[in-house]
Amino acid sequence: MQKDKFRVAANKLLNNCFIIKKKEDTRNDYIFIIQNKELFIEYFDLLGYKIEINDMQGVVALISTYGTGRLRFKKVESIILLILRLLYIEKCKELSLNEDVVVLVDEIHQKYNMLKIEAKLNLDKTILRDTIRLLKRYNIISNLDSDVTMSDARIKIYPSVLFAVSNDNLTVIYDAINDKLNKYMNGEEQNDDEEVMQD
Repeated sequence: MQKDKFRVAANKLLNNCFIIKKKEDTRNDYIFIIQNKELFIEYFDLLGYKIEINDMQGVVALISTYGTGRLRFKKVESIILLILRLLYIEKCKELSLNEDVVVLVDEIHQKYNMLKIEAKLNLDKTILRDTIRLLKRYNIISNLDSDVTMSDARIKIYPSVLFAVSNDNLTVIYDAINDKLNKYMNGEEQNDDEEVMQD
């Protein structure tokens, strides 16, 4: 039984990068990893990974110690991820510690439109749908409504969004995201693909 639980939790970490305490389908895995922390650390060390456990945020993250296994995001996917992080940080300032962070798709559009990106003036429905599906796969967000292209569709953002690109301090993250978004807006960031997240 313990062996099965270990296998399930380890595979989820390998496939999804993040295990979230607040997420219903990973809560038990989170607890099991915390209870068997040393075993998981030892196991993933052999594979060249490091486990980062953040009790305050309720996140277990898998990090490659050799810099391999990084997921390459398209520019627009990176922008959406940065917008979600920005929205997460802004909402956290308004909410209590135990409240879920939920945003509307319209809020993502508003932030995106503020950038005035010449190459893509409007956030395409297909790109938005595909990016939300991608980030959902990695336990960064989940959609509360089935049609994520609707402006009033709700997206739950998990604290793992803070670890998708490592940074320790929320203020530093906030400033870094604003700086990055300003660079996109001014056309200083020209690459179509970026290394953003462990895979």
